[in-house]
Amino acid sequence: MELGALLVEYRPLLATLAAIAALLVLILRARMPAFAALILVSCFAAIAAGLAPQAAFDTITRGMGGTLGFVAIVIGLGALFGVIIERSGGLERLAGRLLAGRTPAGGRWLMGGLGLLASIPVFFDVALIILAPLVFAFARKTGRAALTFGLPLACGLAVAHSFIPPTPGPIAVAEILGADLGLVILFGAVAGLPALGLAGPLYTGWLDRRGLLGGTQAPAPLAGETAEIPVRAGGAAWAASLICLPLVLILIGTLASGLGLGGLAGDTIAFVGHPFMALLIACGATMLVFRPADDAARARLREGLARALEPTGAVILVTGAGGAFKQVLVDTGAGAQLAGAATAFGLAPLVAGFVLALLVRVAQGSATVAMITAAGLTAPLVIAAGLSPADTALCVIAIAAGATALSHVNDSGFWLVSRIFGLSERQTLRSWTVATLIIGLAGFATTLILSLLV
Repeated sequence: MELGALLVEYRPLLATLAAIAALLVLILRARMPAFAALILVSCFAAIAAGLAPQAAFDTITRGMGGTLGFVAIVIGLGALFGVIIERSGGLERLAGRLLAGRTPAGGRWLMGGLGLLASIPVFFDVALIILAPLVFAFARKTGRAALTFGLPLACGLAVAHSFIPPTPGPIAVAEILGADLGLVILFGAVAGLPALGLAGPLYTGWLDRRGLLGGTQAPAPLAGETAEIPVRAGGAAWAASLICLPLVLILIGTLASGLGLGGLAGDTIAFVGHPFMALLIACGATMLVFRPADDAARARLREGLARALEPTGAVILVTGAGGAFKQVLVDTGAGAQLAGAATAFGLAPLVAGFVLALLVRVAQGSATVAMITAAGLTAPLVIAAGLSPADTALCVIAIAAGATALSHVNDSGFWLVSRIFGLSERQTLRSWTVATLIIGLAGFATTLILSLLV
């Protein structure tokens, strides 16, 4: 095929690569605000890939609106929830209880484990926002940067989000490949735990020892400053229960949906188990439990609630712009071209699943989309190879590993981590992006070892 024809055929792919390079230059070198850079690059990437101007703007609008329709509400409610429980002083008591007798290293392992458990029933962004105030309480108790505990938490959330059902990604991939869900859960846990340990507590400790952990030092950006408020007896237990409340409600809603529970009971559980309502219920319950005892405490709480929503604007805008950029890459077909190129090399199903998911992840950002896309392309290879149930389940985990790696500027999760923990783009790349790469590589390496043993 002539060079001109190749350039025309792979125009979306070339436009995507140029867009990612331009985005990194604008943000890291030119210091352009991330929101403006994302929107600018999205516009030019869409046009360069062949979309008409109006179609390009429609894609950007749909991508931003689709992302923010869910994320904006969760961020806002999570900010209010964080302020109420933080200003009560309950988080300080809980952090002190959990950290009692523990070194910062022990706190890192604890937060990684909490993240792993929390994200099994709950989406990554929801769990991160709910648990972020606890991270900052830990940071205040130890005098460390919030990322000391925030990065292990985010890694635990990422591992559970991609490796362990009932999160949507692995369930969808298991269904497409015809894998046994029990084996997927087993292999996902076996591959995910070492990946979490390496990328979360161990890599964070390595960064900490070299003074490379930046970001916010004490107060949570979504919650404002902590007030010195007397805490009722048992405040730590109440704080722990209230943090778990929205997680438990969402889990119940997920289980009810999976069991196909209908009627009034099913509708009621679906209503209270939706993340929006779960967070509203948590806010109301926290207000009742930790209601201010005097006028001064009420004034501090009102001030905190007013200030809580100020920084959420930046988080929401950047996250939405990341969604717009992702939608441009999806609509132009660049991700499909990357996946098709890898398939053409005739890779084995296990390796093909990892490579395809990684390429789609780098191209368009969403781990769930990368998993589902890679699964659809890998499924014919799995069928042709006649894989055993165990090997088919391992293909699911290989795809999950590829879809988790290399979260960068076109991933809304990248911007959520960046803004919540007060990181610059360079610091986020050095910490979060590298950590997700470690998760992906470690998870895939474990999958390869398991494939030799089963």
